[in-house]
Amino acid sequence: MQNGTRLAAVDLGSNSFRLEIGQLDHGQIHRTEYLKETVRQGNGLDSARNLTPEAMQRGWDTLARFGERLAGFKRSQVRAVATQTLREARNRDEFLLRARTVLGFGIDVIPGREEARLIYLGVAHALPQTDASDRERRLVVDIGGRSTEMILGQALQAQVMESYRVGSVAWSMKHFAEGQFTVAAFRAAEVAAKAVLDEALSSYTRDQWDVAYGASGTIGAVGDVLAAAGNEPGLVTRAGLDWLLDRLLKAGSADKLRIEGMREDRKAVIGGGVSVLRAVFDLLDIDQMRVAQGALRHGVLYELLERDEGVADLRAATVARLATRFTVDAAQAQRVGETAAALFVQLDPTARGARTTHRAGRALRKLDWATQLHEIGTQISHSEYHKHGAYILDNADAPGFAVNELHALGQLVLGHRGKLRKLGPLLDDETFARQLLALRLAVILCHARRDPEVNALKLDAPDGRSFSIVCRPGWSERFPQSAHLLREEVLAWQKTNWAVELRGG
Repeated sequence: MQNGTRLAAVDLGSNSFRLEIGQLDHGQIHRTEYLKETVRQGNGLDSARNLTPEAMQRGWDTLARFGERLAGFKRSQVRAVATQTLREARNRDEFLLRARTVLGFGIDVIPGREEARLIYLGVAHALPQTDASDRERRLVVDIGGRSTEMILGQALQAQVMESYRVGSVAWSMKHFAEGQFTVAAFRAAEVAAKAVLDEALSSYTRDQWDVAYGASGTIGAVGDVLAAAGNEPGLVTRAGLDWLLDRLLKAGSADKLRIEGMREDRKAVIGGGVSVLRAVFDLLDIDQMRVAQGALRHGVLYELLERDEGVADLRAATVARLATRFTVDAAQAQRVGETAAALFVQLDPTARGARTTHRAGRALRKLDWATQLHEIGTQISHSEYHKHGAYILDNADAPGFAVNELHALGQLVLGHRGKLRKLGPLLDDETFARQLLALRLAVILCHARRDPEVNALKLDAPDGRSFSIVCRPGWSERFPQSAHLLREEVLAWQKTNWAVELRGG
């Protein structure tokens, strides 16, 4: 990306949706515009963990306004991420289908640990970059609407990451449902928060970090109130939290709270936020916490840079790590990968040499990742290993990947062998169908675990719903087992809405 390139991050949080637009300047991103709307989707989950129609509509309306502002941005310049509320929502696909349309860009639902990693990246980039800061061991805490992230890191590298299902919106709904502030309510809320966060004691002990930083939402709001009261700006202390709790108790309710430095939209969730923050201070033996300027959305912006051409993509490293962890046959994975890539390029010539910012280039890269991981399920059992592989990818801790990205990768692994009907409507996607055919044919050609004759097959996609496979003369006689598997493959595709024709051989 060139200096002056505009980048945008959209954060679909449980309490607020945020849009951050910045401009690239010699490796740094400087804000040019920031929009925030209080959506409170976290309040909109019903007892069955479905988003209510009203909560979905509030989200769609906000994203439509963000989408208007993002008109003219390229896909490679924008990333939208959704967090805990949409991780929980059973009907999130219904919400996301329209949300992506009104925003005009994809939306990634990111796992909790990935959210934590991106938060740390945003915080670290906003801090001074000096030799001393590079040596500083940091604890970063972000109390969101329905989750709290904790990270240990140094310089720009997050080292320990976790996400806990406790947050300002969820705790306000549960313990301060009528907006009433009482000693008993705060005591119950803090005890409940400590019960959820208790496991953090073993990983985030006081000897593991030098300075504690608080990012975004609750901690920023508390910092603003304490600064307005005359405390040191940008610092939250135990004494300050005690003072704030006293002010909340004296007010008695969110409606009656009058306190300088607190926005109106924060009052409804401040009870839950303060109780969680006090629990974090007590559990981790924190005396003071610095308010960080960076947050999740800033981490997303810098992640866009890391995914740019010529810069290492963390997802590639994650794929390699998973392949190593599950002792994949590296030679076979490379063999299948090279074969699948050659076949996919025949189906989509625009993929040849395409940058990963191009649609076909992205498809080719994801196909390569699937080939590297298509056999990871064999570590569980060789029987139906493709199903085990898909399960692993749906549940793996995979830094850099969104939930939906990992699922799509898992569906390629699931579909690389066996019947095709298990993939359902995914086969309606032309790019996915081309990726899958290339992968399945590559596995067939490499079934003997030796280098195949890739040029023995000529593939074509004459229209939007059909494939043509032409075999070189004499190939079937030389490789009868491969030819048999190829004929079986054609029969498998006949049970889908794709027409596959086989000629020659």
